Amino acid sequence: MKKYSVIALCALLIACKGEKTETLVEYDVGPPVPEIIVDEVIDRSQEIIAERQEKEINCLALNVYHESRSDNLAGQFAVADVVLNRVRDRRWPNSICDVIQQGPISSWWFTEHQREVPIKHRCQFSWYCDGKSDDPRDNQSWQQALTVSHQIYYNNLYRGITEGATHYHASYVNPSWNKHFQPIGRIGAHLFYRAE
Repeated sequence: MKKYSVIALCALLIACKGEKTETLVEYDVGPPVPEIIVDEVIDRSQEIIAERQEKEINCLALNVYHESRSDNLAGQFAVADVVLNRVRDRRWPNSICDVIQQGPISSWWFTEHQREVPIKHRCQFSWYCDGKSDDPRDNQSWQQALTVSHQIYYNNLYRGITEGATHYHASYVNPSWNKHFQPIGRIGAHLFYRAE
């Protein structure tokens, strides 16, 4: 019977996301695996995790860019915070990209072209399915959105600024859905709400 730490097993199985524990568990793993293979698996696991994190950061940055690039810094962090609040809430998908891209898919596009294309103007975040290119055109604003996304994701900078808000809208509109949620307040150019 060999003993492996849970950290090593998590890395091998890519089953844990950042959990750190030194609890030892026993598994009957058969003959020993050469150390070099274990190191390669752990290295590849770390690469996969880093790739996933960078994809998540990119999705978050696109949302910050399209939803709040002209807003002040607090407003940009608030928009990012709402996405992270949704990720932690069981009512929404559990990844940043899935939260941002949530919305009904056109069955016609899928049937005719084997592509998942969101139905125009039916997404949680309007920029994602407005029919326009999602590529950032203002490099300075894009770099700012990337910085905000990295800071809130990796360093929890201003995490919680929205006090658990799950929804927001620009201050110059008054959508009918906002009456169904708990108002939190205004940060920058948006009004924030929490689904109870």
